[in-house]
Amino acid sequence: MRKLGLIGGMSWVSTAMYYEQINKGVARRLGGLASAPLLLDSVDFAPIAALQAAGEWGRLGDMMAESARRLEQAGAEGILLASNTMHKTYDQVSRAVRVPILHIGEVTAERLAADGVQRAGLIGTRFTMGETFYRERLEAKGIAVTTPDAVTAQEIDRIIFEELARGQISRQSERRLKTCLTEMGKARQQAVILGCTELVLLVDPGANVLPVYDTTALHAKAAVEWILQGEKVAAAA
Repeated sequence: MRKLGLIGGMSWVSTAMYYEQINKGVARRLGGLASAPLLLDSVDFAPIAALQAAGEWGRLGDMMAESARRLEQAGAEGILLASNTMHKTYDQVSRAVRVPILHIGEVTAERLAADGVQRAGLIGTRFTMGETFYRERLEAKGIAVTTPDAVTAQEIDRIIFEELARGQISRQSERRLKTCLTEMGKARQQAVILGCTELVLLVDPGANVLPVYDTTALHAKAAVEWILQGEKVAAAA
């Protein structure tokens, strides 16, 4: 198996999901007591969130690049950045290391394209919804991307930072997101992308009016495939 380095902590809630899903995926494929060879560099999210709010993306890129270098020096053969929003720094991070980085937007775009999705709603932080670094990966695959109106987008961003990233689950917020997805269905979107790694805590991908793509699960599955490349597996995932 190939050793994968995870840049985590953004937030710790979703990093725990990554760790569990990747290990379960490897165990399911190899059987027995198999688990994934992982390295984790977990950063403090508080100063990172403050720098995001201040628009200090160059400094954030430096921090992510340093984390990636630590993982590479520790023996990681590939790197996974366990956050949708922080893929805004992807180019800066990829220049800092020689090993490949599994891009969450690319993984998501490939899956939607394979499923024939041409129109998708995207929800996530205000950075992921409002900027081009994520949607351009989808648009490159011929997928038209729609985001919620400004008021709804602001509320989703608040839910992520004030609740989900702190491990808090609110039924009111769950209902708010369900309403958002229903509106996207009425707007004739073919699918919804959970473009924040914590959103699956509130949105059940199997219980909505539209197909829901959980980017955390897609990214973790891609990590399993990368780790096991060349391995003899017990069964298909």
